[in-house]
Amino acid sequence: MDKIEIWNKCLKMIKKEVGKGIFDLWFKPVNVKHIQDQHIVLEIPDRFYKEWIEENYNELIIKTLKDITGIDFSIKYDVIKKQISKQNSLYLQERKKALRQRKVYLNPRYTFEEFVVGPSNQFAHAAALKVSESPGTLYNPLFIYGGVGLGKTHLISAIGWRVIDNISSLKVLYVQSEQFTNEVVSAVRHDKMSELKEKYRNTDLLLIDDIQFIANKTQTQEEFFHTFNVLYDQQKQIVISSDRPPREIQDITDRLKSRFTMGLIADIQPPSVETKIAILQKKASYLNIAIPDEVLQFLAIKVKTNIRELEGCLLKLAAHASLSGIPISLDMAKIVLKDMIEEDMPITIDKITKIVADFYGIKIQDMKSKKRTKEIAIARQVAMYICRQLTELSLGDIGKGFGGKDHTTVIYACRQVEKKLSLDESFNKTLKLLINKLNS
Repeated sequence: MDKIEIWNKCLKMIKKEVGKGIFDLWFKPVNVKHIQDQHIVLEIPDRFYKEWIEENYNELIIKTLKDITGIDFSIKYDVIKKQISKQNSLYLQERKKALRQRKVYLNPRYTFEEFVVGPSNQFAHAAALKVSESPGTLYNPLFIYGGVGLGKTHLISAIGWRVIDNISSLKVLYVQSEQFTNEVVSAVRHDKMSELKEKYRNTDLLLIDDIQFIANKTQTQEEFFHTFNVLYDQQKQIVISSDRPPREIQDITDRLKSRFTMGLIADIQPPSVETKIAILQKKASYLNIAIPDEVLQFLAIKVKTNIRELEGCLLKLAAHASLSGIPISLDMAKIVLKDMIEEDMPITIDKITKIVADFYGIKIQDMKSKKRTKEIAIARQVAMYICRQLTELSLGDIGKGFGGKDHTTVIYACRQVEKKLSLDESFNKTLKLLINKLNS
């Protein structure tokens, strides 16, 4: 088969896998430029196409090519329109070269320079920066947690890059917890535990991503516990990420949870609208995409929490603009992204009472009853306060929604919550969590 025939067969299989919509958007503009031995060069129309396909479909292309030819291809993507500056191009090439030399699997663009700092991630960023400057001496372990797509992997990778750049003598190891589990299973099966121990216990900086995935995996937890102890005793730096704080990770041993809390715990909250706009501006600048301010505002408001989804929306807009030749506009964004951005659902008393009742572990009907136990009273006051903050209902209407209470009860509830907010930092975090759930 010649290169065209191979690539056409590959495209046909990919179309069945991803569907016509995704295929037309991301794969139709891609052409095969060169195939030799185990190497294939694909032509990509723009820089944003290259980044999106590399991050989301690279493995699918490699697998499909192997299914057709029986060969494990390495892929190179050539951008037809050279939108990336020469300086950035050389920078990424040096990053990738460093990765190959040191066998560290970090994303070349996940650096501190590329990380947008805002109120929601400022503390985690500062902690990560400190750790990268003097690993093993401060905040060991550093435990970073937050929701999906908020930048945890970016931050722990940035630590790795800063250490590689500034302290070249240190051995850096990055691993996802699922990969660690697979390595433990393989080592047990093939009687190679000594090799596994050698690999993980002789590193200076261990970066382990998504630790929550070792839940229910007894042998993996046992091995990680002992690895943790060895590295900690030798003052080697450990950085861990998770989608939740240590105490909320189910089916992980108490002794591991205890280890996770020995250093510093830093959370990443969903970003503010201003931070999301800054992230979009940085991404658009890197990809050389012209995008109006009103579109940036639209995306920042509509995409509630996930930065990855936010960037995906930007890339999709850029792809359509490139294919159609029509500049990005607000009207275009609303049409192109209609399947990615849901219409806002109004926040109602019923929605607020359900979220609050679930959080406090009480029944909704109890919040609307005359019961005054401590737990029910606090939950009721919190729900009334949130209703006052997030809805345009009058005090009287809020009271009616809680079993016919009068407006003075609502005023008292709001004052009690405000008083507690000024005195209790933990209560502050609880309220922010509930409001974020309602807004997401």
